[in-house]
Amino acid sequence: MTTGQLAAQPLSEVEIARIRADFPLLSRTVRGGRPLVYLDSGATSQKPRVVLDAEREFYERHNAAVHRGAHQLAEEATDAFEGARETVARFLGADPGEVVFTKNGTEGLNLLAYAFSNAGAPGALDGADEAWARRLRLGPGDEVVVTEMEHHANLVPWQELCRRTGATLRWLGVEDDGELDVSRVGEVVGERTRVVALTHVSNVLGTVNDLGPGSPVVAAARAVGALVVVDACQSAPHLDIRALAADDSGVDALVFTGHKTLGPSGVGVLWARRGLLEAMPPFLTGGSMIEVVRMEGSSWAPPPAKFEAGVPMAAQAVGLAAGLDYLTEVGLDRVHAHDQQLMRHTLDLLAERPWLRVLGPQDPARRVGAVAFVADGVHPHDVGQVLDDSGVAVRTGHHCAWPLHRRLRVPASTRASFGIYTSLEEVDALAEALDRVPAHLRTGGMRGARR
Repeated sequence: MTTGQLAAQPLSEVEIARIRADFPLLSRTVRGGRPLVYLDSGATSQKPRVVLDAEREFYERHNAAVHRGAHQLAEEATDAFEGARETVARFLGADPGEVVFTKNGTEGLNLLAYAFSNAGAPGALDGADEAWARRLRLGPGDEVVVTEMEHHANLVPWQELCRRTGATLRWLGVEDDGELDVSRVGEVVGERTRVVALTHVSNVLGTVNDLGPGSPVVAAARAVGALVVVDACQSAPHLDIRALAADDSGVDALVFTGHKTLGPSGVGVLWARRGLLEAMPPFLTGGSMIEVVRMEGSSWAPPPAKFEAGVPMAAQAVGLAAGLDYLTEVGLDRVHAHDQQLMRHTLDLLAERPWLRVLGPQDPARRVGAVAFVADGVHPHDVGQVLDDSGVAVRTGHHCAWPLHRRLRVPASTRASFGIYTSLEEVDALAEALDRVPAHLRTGGMRGARR
């Protein structure tokens, strides 16, 4: 929000009711006829009819192999697929040539890590701009920096990269309040740092990390020429992330996934600076990603085709575009305002229950999308079962973030997460269902958790 600009108004009850009517699954009942209260959008979002219709229409009217064939259906399918790329580019404020479709956010992060680990192979960087090529070369003595709040998808690929190349993995810690500890940035990010990979929003805590050009982490990375990689899987459905792809942002690449942004499963997005994509070696090889093929060897097509081997997920890309258009039409500023209203209400209700401990920032303005908590003397799996018996769907466990839970000294947590369609009444239903936990499990105690 720029200076002097009025804050966006949250979605009204009438608007939320209209939005909910667009999501068929939200009208179903569970557990013997109880209304579904879906508070697991951080794991996967529900899909509006426009997304379901877009996929169905593609298969019913335009289905053909993209970028193959000269017949009408092939041309229509290709136009739909590339039109989806343009929609994603608008959502990011980027150039379509910088948008690569992947299977999901995890694949996008693995693609990036693969590029670093294979940049040293003979011929891998032939023809690459030398400035970008230098930034891709990684070996013993070099360092990769992550954070302690990362989803495994933005941790394990970098661990494996370091194992393959001999580089060293370092990380920024997390404060007791769930904020990123930036006090040691100057010690952790140094002259040997080649990559800084961090989440925009924690999938457990909802913590929003400052990724502006002047933020301590981004500024430190830029000062030493390290590439900045952002996991935007949790922020894309809640925040306007166009600033991350701006020319002066300091961010070099980001990923997000379709199934969390109202779109289908099986499709994700990798955005990266054109120079970086041009320098990176391909991830998969085969059809579609080639320029010339001879028996003696092959050359690659320019990006993004270089990273989209095989017949792509065209219908899913079209569905993703419809989901992003839906978010854009509602307005991400208003989506965020609605999320903040939900967050305040949730934190207030949980604070009224002293036997619950909320993990992460207590200030609703410092978080979006998710609230994780633990109950005194009750394992999160038991909490989740009580909630499920009441028709309330949440997630329990370590949420693919074991190191973060260890840092917070809890084996697991219960997480409620929101979508554009979540209502205040559903938060009330969560609180009412939570009040059944002590009575049901007063003598149950904490069960052993996987560590």
